[in-house]
Amino acid sequence: MAHELACLQLPEHSCRFSRHDFTLAQLFACLVMREFFDLSYRRTEALLADAPQWLEDIGLSKAPDHNTLWRAFDSLLATRRCSRMLDLLAELFAKARLLTPRKKPLAIDSTYFEQRHRSVYYDRRCRRMAGETLKHPGKWGPTVNTARAASLRRLPKLAVAVDSGCHLILSAKARIGSGSDAPDFDDLLFHAWRRSRVAVVVADAGYDSEANHCIARQDLGVRSIISPGIGRPTSKPPSGRWRRLMARRFKGKADQKHYRQRAQSETVHSMMKRNLGSALRSRTPERRKKEMMLRVLVHNISLLCDQIED
Repeated sequence: MAHELACLQLPEHSCRFSRHDFTLAQLFACLVMREFFDLSYRRTEALLADAPQWLEDIGLSKAPDHNTLWRAFDSLLATRRCSRMLDLLAELFAKARLLTPRKKPLAIDSTYFEQRHRSVYYDRRCRRMAGETLKHPGKWGPTVNTARAASLRRLPKLAVAVDSGCHLILSAKARIGSGSDAPDFDDLLFHAWRRSRVAVVVADAGYDSEANHCIARQDLGVRSIISPGIGRPTSKPPSGRWRRLMARRFKGKADQKHYRQRAQSETVHSMMKRNLGSALRSRTPERRKKEMMLRVLVHNISLLCDQIED
């Protein structure tokens, strides 16, 4: 399936002067297989060498070298190519009448991935040291706090906009470092709206801002339902028009039915981490962003395969 989709979107070769041992679609299929089975490049090469029937199905006579796959990762997962692949997947779901833009809201949420594999014991020790920091600041404070601050600056973060009816990711944005979710709302909503005419969008308090409501309601004509809980607790009503409206409607639970669908975006994050892992294997920030986008594509392709089998 990944090979067939890539054939519709990618050129046969990246350059007319490049070696024509493999096509870009064949390399993309190998990368999807590697991500699906959570393998290293060398183990992927070994697995492909032991699967001649699979290689024959996508038109390969030999397995690509691990260095070839490593280099293909950079070129095949450029931002424009990932965007075109998301366009194609959304179009296929729309033709199959699986998208529900008018019946179900668009759910937006973000999550962090681990920079490397960590054991449960290591996480437990980190939490215990954090507790000792509060009790004995002089003993552990500078070391633990400094390491934690440096770690937060390097955390891989993925924000997605999900069709809550079929769990298809309509748009995604990958970046490195912690920070407010609100600046990501514009790009996520616009690209999702472009691919599937969204009627309602729901998001948690991390995306709460008057500007985001204006983008959704005034620029795109989408009804936005965002929890107005950002900032310090106060009894004063929010200053903006749309945020005051949200505070009033949330107090009366008027949008509770739609807002409950926000959990579908968390379901998608859970599906990706359970099926593809919660830790990244890449080391540089740029390659970590591309790995998160590859996981988005693998998730959508897996959904498409399930629909075809059904």
